[in-house]
Amino acid sequence: MDSLEQLGQTIASALNAQAHVAVGELTLDVQASDIVHVLRALRDQFEFRTLVDICGVDWPERAKRFDVVYHLLSLTKNQRVRVKVQVGEGESVASSVGVYPASNWFERETFDMFGIPFSDHPDLRRILTDYGFEGFPLRKDFPLTGYVELRYDDEQKRVVYQPVKLVQEFRDFDFMSPWEGAPHILPGDEKAAMAPNATSGDTGKKA
Repeated sequence: MDSLEQLGQTIASALNAQAHVAVGELTLDVQASDIVHVLRALRDQFEFRTLVDICGVDWPERAKRFDVVYHLLSLTKNQRVRVKVQVGEGESVASSVGVYPASNWFERETFDMFGIPFSDHPDLRRILTDYGFEGFPLRKDFPLTGYVELRYDDEQKRVVYQPVKLVQEFRDFDFMSPWEGAPHILPGDEKAAMAPNATSGDTGKKA
């Protein structure tokens, strides 16, 4: 069985890709315009016939904001490979459903969570959120609370949407360790050393 380094060099030279191995995993960086060609070659020439997953990664400060990441498995080689393409906001990636039929739902999930469109997808629509959902929940600028909440209204006998209303404002919490005598292991613990009359090992108790 070829080592990952050897396999990466072979694939990279054959497919015009950049290969690197880190923590025992092989990753290929390819151009988004080449993704279908690369995936087909990995399936037919290098025996990576199983698509395990497709996911997205959000890098808000980067010019090409998103990574689309494909994880492939070769049962005959007992090896895995990760394929990454960079995509800018508003750009699309060619669908790989024609190469791996399992791409269908994976691409829909990536579209639903990140808003990355896949051109020529046979049925590109949301799959995890509701069809009327606004925004893309796994983007890093999406608020943790979301924009709306839904509940079942017993009077209207249906699910209704309403804006999110928090019961209190977000607060700046003090992360000082609650354990007496604990070392400074949490953000904010250094405040104890700055307190007036603070001494080493002082628990703040008085006799």
